[in-house]
Parts: sequence; structure tokens; C-alpha cells
Amino acid sequence: MRSRAGAQPYERLMHTASLPRRMARSDIRISVPVVDRILLHLWEQDHQADHYLVTHEMTRPGIAEICALHPPNVSRSMRDLMSNGWVTEHTRTVRGDDRRQKTWQLTDEGRSEARERIDELRTTSILLRSREGKLLEVRADEAAARLKAGLTLLQVLMHAQHEGVLNFGDIRFGAIVRSDDATTPPPGSLTLLTGAHSTYHTRPPQTRTVHGRSSEKLRLDDWYASSTPMFVLSGIAGCGKTTLTSHWLDGLLGRAPGLEVMYYPCQPWDSPLGIATSLLHRLGIGLDEDSSDPYGILDSLPLKPGARLDMDLYRRRLSAHMLDEEGHCGVPPSEMLLILDDVHNIGSEGTHLLGALLQVAESTSMRLLLVSRTNLAFYDRRDVHTRGRIEELALSGLSLEEVSAWIDSLDLPSHAPAEEIHRATGGHPLAVELLELYGQTLHEDWLRFLDEEILDVLPDDRRETLALLAVAERPVPWNALAKAAGIDGPPPADLLERGLMLELSDGMWLHEALRARLLREVGAPHEERARRLREASD
Repeated sequence: MRSRAGAQPYERLMHTASLPRRMARSDIRISVPVVDRILLHLWEQDHQADHYLVTHEMTRPGIAEICALHPPNVSRSMRDLMSNGWVTEHTRTVRGDDRRQKTWQLTDEGRSEARERIDELRTTSILLRSREGKLLEVRADEAAARLKAGLTLLQVLMHAQHEGVLNFGDIRFGAIVRSDDATTPPPGSLTLLTGAHSTYHTRPPQTRTVHGRSSEKLRLDDWYASSTPMFVLSGIAGCGKTTLTSHWLDGLLGRAPGLEVMYYPCQPWDSPLGIATSLLHRLGIGLDEDSSDPYGILDSLPLKPGARLDMDLYRRRLSAHMLDEEGHCGVPPSEMLLILDDVHNIGSEGTHLLGALLQVAESTSMRLLLVSRTNLAFYDRRDVHTRGRIEELALSGLSLEEVSAWIDSLDLPSHAPAEEIHRATGGHPLAVELLELYGQTLHEDWLRFLDEEILDVLPDDRRETLALLAVAERPVPWNALAKAAGIDGPPPADLLERGLMLELSDGMWLHEALRARLLREVGAPHEERARRLREASD
């Protein structure tokens, strides 16, 4: 299997002769009005105007499918377009159909209007991921050339509207198109799903040196040696989840170099469909000469913009492919480790895909390792405690002994007691790493990281709840904390899911790194919170 390199978002674009350099933005949202979709589609089908025999694309069902509309919306829109004099209605014979159907075509005035709107639509900025793995912002009329795909302007816009980012080599874009003047390309560049190399790794990413985490690595080793199909690693931002996973995977590949690995770093613009497609690419499933699809998994992918992934069909056929009980794949099934890093970026949309992958892992040789900042909601506690389907590990800060050993290995300009550093940072690895770089116990970059990544994005009432908990010396029962914070009902689910507030047997507590940061707010606010907490506890 060929090695793939991971995507690096928002990099500066490489200058080319034909396209200007442009930095990709994350705020691009495409929305093509219904009228523009229909006019653009009819313009692309204008070669069939006045024909006695037309194709399915000229009918109401065909227009609805290509423009991602409900058929009744097509009829309503056509009435408006006909009242403007841009479209005429006809009854034509449809190729492959026994009965005549309603069709529509542009008038001369409609063609003029379509040309004007196309001039505007061509300049629409869209995001695509190139063959080199870079996220690019380009004009819509340049996208097909960048993707080396035979896509029309409407297809580009509709894919961009429904998925956000277009990936080079996406199987739904068809075979990669060679340019007429192309010289002999480098090996691998003509494979149908070549562009998927930009979305995942087959080796762990390079990370900083790992300090401590011996017990956590043993937990991962024990899980991999067991029959439990899934492991979920969670923790707040910057606590070392990716570093631990990469370090453990390095050791695993050293012991089992033939292991098939797919390491997918989930980005905010990723979709369940993109992950599902990349997994097929990693398994060598495709339509070109170097790939095969003996169990028809590709039939489950939506080949039209706006269509849905048939998750049940995808799950069943993926399981059949990985088991290969009928021997169609030609090689015996091998074990595969699928790692989805930062899976919280997918959000609730990924629930069905993750559940389907868990079912596949239960019945095949696939193993799943999910890394997340939040608690995942696609399974329940019985899967962890009684059914043996999932093992969990909530990653906290480094222990006092681990911090002490790290500090002893540093050449610091002044004495830095490990107890003080651990108390001030909660053992957060990023804080100790900045201490190693700059010699400051509480570097401003670490404080800014906690603020920007965690605290500043919380609603005011949630931040105040954590600030109240920070002034306590021990876990606080929820009824007392709720009374002090003025909250009715159960503990906030969003704080629990993100691991910011912990529900222990003797009350509520919070992550030590956050506690250390919040305790720097001294003076009147600190004293007022301590008073409210004492009164609520009495």
C-alpha cells in the first residue's frame, strides 16, 4: 500500500503560472440559489433544445436530482421562470422511457440571463484540497482543472455547497483527466483515488518527545492485545492525546511493521462521507486498474451532490469485504488499525458513521482508536462496563513524579521546584514544555492557550461555574455548587462531555490545569465566590 501524507490546513498556496497565490479561508460558505441552479443546468443541457428525443436530465426528476431539489420545488420554480419569459415547457420523448414527459428549455432571453448569472457564479470562491494535500481557495471555474476532473460548473458548486471542501481524487468525480500536454506523470498520480493521500497518514505524525505516560501506554497495549474493538482517548486541549497516540503507534509498528494503519486527523471541514471515502481508498477499493470493489461498496456512496451515504449498505458491504469469506479479494484479510484523531471536529453528524464502524470492527479484524476533546455520544455506558465493546481513558495532566523527572532533565537558569510547577499548571504538558523552552513557570503562551482554546469560548454562566469550583479545596456536591451558581437541574452536560468538569463519587471537580488558571483571578471576585460556595455548603 502506498504511503500517504497528512493534510496541513491553511498553508500558503504555491504560485503557479495560471492561478494566483491565495490563502485559504475557513469562513467560505457556498449557497447557490434555486433559480441559478436551474438556469445553469438548462444552459449546460441547451444542446438538447428543440430535440424530439431528449435525455433524463431535461425532465423534472432529472432536474431535481442534479440540482438537489425536491420535484415539487422544480415545478414551482419553472412556473416563475416561465412567467419571466426565460423558460418554455414542452412534452418530449425521453430516451429509455416508454412515455412522453414534461421538459423545459431556455428561451433566447433565458440564455442571456443564464450567461449573466454564469459570469457571476464562475468567480465564486470555493475550497479544495489539492493532490499535495494543501487546502486551496480558488474560483469555481478553475476547480475542475485543479482537481483534474471532468466536472461542470454546476457540479463544482453543488459539491461545494453540500460538502464544503472538494478533495482531489474523490471517487465521485470520476477518473482523473490527463491534460493534452502532460508529460509522463510520477508513479501513482493516475490512480483514481490518489487525492485521498491528502486526508490521512499510514504512519504516525512526528510529535514532540513523550515524558511519562507509562501507565497510559500500558493501557493501550493491553487494549490492543484484548478483543475489545474500540478504544476512546479523551482529554482537554493540549494535554498530550495526539502525542501519546503517535508515540504508542510508533512502538506498535516497530513490533508489527506489516500492520495496516489509517491515521485520520479530523478537521472542522471534514464530513462523515469524506472519512468513509478515505477508508475505502486506504483499503484499495476503487474502479481503476490498481483497485477493485468485489463486494460493491462503492454503490453505497452518493454519486450526486446532496444525496446521502447509504450507511447500512456501506456497513454491510464493508464488513463483507474485510471478512472476504468468498475469497473475491484474492489475498487473506489482514488486521487494520483505524485511528480518528480530533474526532470531536465531526460533531453529531458523525454519530451514524462511528456506530457503523464500531459494528464493522466487532465482526472483522479492524480495530478503532478514537481521540477526542469531548465525551462521545454514539454509545452508552453499558458498552464500556458490561458489553466489553469499548474501553475508555480520560487523559489528565502529568503526575508530580513525571513532572519532577522532566524538570530534572532540563537545564533551567534558576531553581524550579516540581511541586510548585505541578500545583500551578496541573501537570499540563504544554505548560512544562514552555517552561523547557523559555524558563518560565507560567508562560504567557500557555495561559493564552487555555484562555483561547477553552475558557474564552465558554458561555459566561459556564465559566462562572468552573470559577466557583476552582476556589474549593475538595470536590463539591452538585446541589451545593448548583445553589452557589444559581443553576437549576442536572450538571451541565457540555462541561462534562468536554472533560472540563469531572463528576466524582464525592462531588464535582475540575481539571487541574483549568483550576490553576482560574485561581489567578484573585481579589474581590475570588473572595465573593468563596463566600457563595461556603453559604451554599452550609
